[in-house]
Amino acid sequence: MLIDTYGRVATDLRVSLTDRCNLRCTYCMPEEGLQWLAKPDLLTDDEIVRLIDIAVTSLGIKEVRFTGGEPLLRPGLVGIVERVAALHPRPQMSLTTNGIGLKRTATALKAAGLDRVNVSLDTLRPDTFKILTRRDRHKDVIEGLDAARDAGLTPVKVNTVLMPGLNEDEAPDLLAWAVEHDYELRFIEQMPLDAQHGWKREGMVTAGDILASLRTRFDLTEEGADERGSAPAERWVVDGGPHRVGVIASVTRPFCAACDRTRLTADGQIRTCLFAQEETDLRAALRSDAPDEEIARIWRLAMWGKKAGAGLDDPSFVQPDRPMSAIGG
Repeated sequence: MLIDTYGRVATDLRVSLTDRCNLRCTYCMPEEGLQWLAKPDLLTDDEIVRLIDIAVTSLGIKEVRFTGGEPLLRPGLVGIVERVAALHPRPQMSLTTNGIGLKRTATALKAAGLDRVNVSLDTLRPDTFKILTRRDRHKDVIEGLDAARDAGLTPVKVNTVLMPGLNEDEAPDLLAWAVEHDYELRFIEQMPLDAQHGWKREGMVTAGDILASLRTRFDLTEEGADERGSAPAERWVVDGGPHRVGVIASVTRPFCAACDRTRLTADGQIRTCLFAQEETDLRAALRSDAPDEEIARIWRLAMWGKKAGAGLDDPSFVQPDRPMSAIGG
């Protein structure tokens, strides 16, 4: 079991497969990209599967989410999914992606054992997409979403970040589109994860702003706390159902007290929080032939030291040194 001093138990493992990405989203990285991790520093496919095996069989992990960077850029992704699907007990598996490569991989990922996907899409307007991502790939994302739904990687969740002056007016249109296509839309407050450290709380589009905008067109009924559990998204039933919309208010309504996550970076570091300033090295233990029991012990010790919260509402908050692409969302 992965328990911390506040009694929280981690059952959800986020695994970053690569720090590379084929977009350059303004809230994530600079236009010229970043200094990517050297290949020898990345965990191999075998090392990733071994660590997930330890997490599932010895540490109580029940859900595994593959992230990046962009996880579809990982050459061995389908094989990793297939091997994790063969573990006992079998964890639930999902993947967070920008959707660009889903059209060609969705069927293979479903056949390998992937359960569902989260796709990032911030706008329905191709010109705005190009401004936000610095790439002209909007059509590819839309086709990837269709492919994921058709392959049965459901529920397909769409993650959206609203930015002042760019797409903050699109919330109702995005929800109408998601309902039409049977996607579950989730708005995420912009978080301080940009490599340029340009994030400022003032001026950000808040959960309150988003809900007020949605209510100009839709009737929203809040789900109860029992329905939410440890999920990061607060959810509302849209126009009486069955569709729902979520809001992940990491900044204005932090949910750290219910956090059930542990994170593995692409280079084999354990992070107890997306905003943690410290990491615990598992790669060194792996490559020094440490037994599974020792790796599990190191992991437990790292999680025991997890802090109470991310501290985003603290004026002294310091952004992580690593951008989101290196940590995993």
